[in-house]
Amino acid sequence: MGIANLSYEECRRKRLEENKKRMEALNLPMLSQALIDSSPSKSSPSKLTKPRVTQKELVVVRRSSRVAKQTAPVYAEVIINRVVIPRRISKARDLSNRVYASDEARKEAFERAEQLQSGLEPNYPSFIKSMLQSHVSGGFWLGLPSHFCKNRLPNRDGVMTLIDEDGDEYPTIYLARKTGLSGGWKGFAVAHKLADGDAVIFQFIKPTTCKVHILRTNSSREDSDSNSS
Repeated sequence: MGIANLSYEECRRKRLEENKKRMEALNLPMLSQALIDSSPSKSSPSKLTKPRVTQKELVVVRRSSRVAKQTAPVYAEVIINRVVIPRRISKARDLSNRVYASDEARKEAFERAEQLQSGLEPNYPSFIKSMLQSHVSGGFWLGLPSHFCKNRLPNRDGVMTLIDEDGDEYPTIYLARKTGLSGGWKGFAVAHKLADGDAVIFQFIKPTTCKVHILRTNSSREDSDSNSS
């Protein structure tokens, strides 16, 4: 067993010596060392990035022959004044002179309006509206009964004509989506001195035309009589 081992080691040693001689004959050790020496290390200064240097070059913009013959324009500095839009200053509403009707006066005017409505032509639909301060002062917006508008009035915006008891006509703007009167209603309310608590009957003789009957409260009736005298 020991003789076999010695013969194996002897063969192995001879094989290594032969390989070494072949490598030396091919000059492989020197080539390997040269490659190791030539490979850059991690800390090699050649790896450091150098800042890029950009060069700017002025280029003459190409102009057409017709424009090139003309003299270069001279641009003078122009001062542009800033356009200032004035703010709309809304004045505070004076609410000190408002007169509010009592519940009793409002109810009494509404009941008299119901009596008058019962004697009107039944073929013409009508409704009663008790006036509030928002109807006759300030906003001047008159909201109409929504169920009446949906069943009786057009489903689009348009002009609605109000005819008073003297036969005078007042065009107003009817807004179908909001079911109310907007533009023109202020003129009618001011012209007829409508006051808080007054009961107004709207009798439609046409889809966009109605007669208006005004039943005033006692306080607004007294004010109307004193103004007329």
